[in-house]
Amino acid sequence: MFMSKAFSLLKPIPLMSGQSNLAYKFIHQLVASHGHRCHRSLIYKQRYRTYPCSAGRRTISAETKVMAKEELPGVLILDIGGTQGVLENLATLLRKHFHLITMKEFLENKEEMSKKIQSVFVFECRPTIDRELLESLPNLKVIGNSGVGVDHLDLKMISSFGVKVTNTPHAVADPTADIGMALMLASARRLVEGCQIAVSPDTKHFAVDWLGVEVTRATLGIIGMGSIGYKVAQRARAFNMRILYHNRNRRKEEEEAVGAHYCEKMEDLLQQSDFVMLVVNLTPETRKLIGKKELGLMKPTATLINISRGAVIDQDALVEALQNKVIRAAALDVTYPEPLPRDHPLLKLNNVIITPHIGTATVQAIHMMAEEAIANILAVLNGQPIPSEVFPK
Repeated sequence: MFMSKAFSLLKPIPLMSGQSNLAYKFIHQLVASHGHRCHRSLIYKQRYRTYPCSAGRRTISAETKVMAKEELPGVLILDIGGTQGVLENLATLLRKHFHLITMKEFLENKEEMSKKIQSVFVFECRPTIDRELLESLPNLKVIGNSGVGVDHLDLKMISSFGVKVTNTPHAVADPTADIGMALMLASARRLVEGCQIAVSPDTKHFAVDWLGVEVTRATLGIIGMGSIGYKVAQRARAFNMRILYHNRNRRKEEEEAVGAHYCEKMEDLLQQSDFVMLVVNLTPETRKLIGKKELGLMKPTATLINISRGAVIDQDALVEALQNKVIRAAALDVTYPEPLPRDHPLLKLNNVIITPHIGTATVQAIHMMAEEAIANILAVLNGQPIPSEVFPK
């Protein structure tokens, strides 16, 4: 019964044509194993009573009830719904495998709840994982982060408690690459400005000298050729772009597949590119990777695009570069902090596009990240190989 019910929950979600459901592949095998090992918490228990019948025989009546949800592994979440909680549909998905415990429930009954919590599901960087929380969860085994970036988690501290950390790199690559291309195209063609002109009540005619630049056959420099950077390169190839990339290690297989050229020195990439796209993890080495010096190396006609983390750019230096036309424009899906203070100078410039960190904000991506996070958590709890474990450096 469990198997048929569990696998009915794992039907691939509707996706765009050609899009693979990678999370489904991960979770399929793990949930099957989870069902085998944890059947006591999911199947029905029966108590039998016998009653006399007219034929002198005795009949059996089964009183059936579902096991209490508390017998499922406890997973701590910040909340359900609202402006900061886990989305309702994701909570429904999580409940198939876990007993959800909100932060409010945990704080109201720490003594009881702390024993049940074996995992924390981190959604949109929440809840905050600090030493106090870790000390209060003696049975915690894994923190499942929904998303690829883990700069909001102190990996060394978490590891010192014997707790594993996982992320969801496979679910985020396509949608994040999509937003990178969207920002590049929108900035190149001045899409936001154009929309404002088109709908403004003051517009009487369209100016003939209002021009953008072309993406087709331009040079794109990708800083960070991981899974997302590679997806960006695939898309850029369809625009006949010249593709340069800088990475800690040369990726010969990837560069051959998309016709990219490796720049061992980031400076060489900056000097040649019409568009520079940042696709790196935020680490001590990449914090303020792009500052005044790097911006000065870029073409005055170049555009900087950031789909990684806001702190990868020195924002004060970027404001100065945009104000003084050191570079043509910037397109940012991420800033530091998020959101920016309402009086921040970046918000007053007309040669910058800023979106509210929506790289993975699609119906499909959010669902796939939750599936991948579930697969990771189940793997840890069942002592199986972990699809996407993150290790402290």
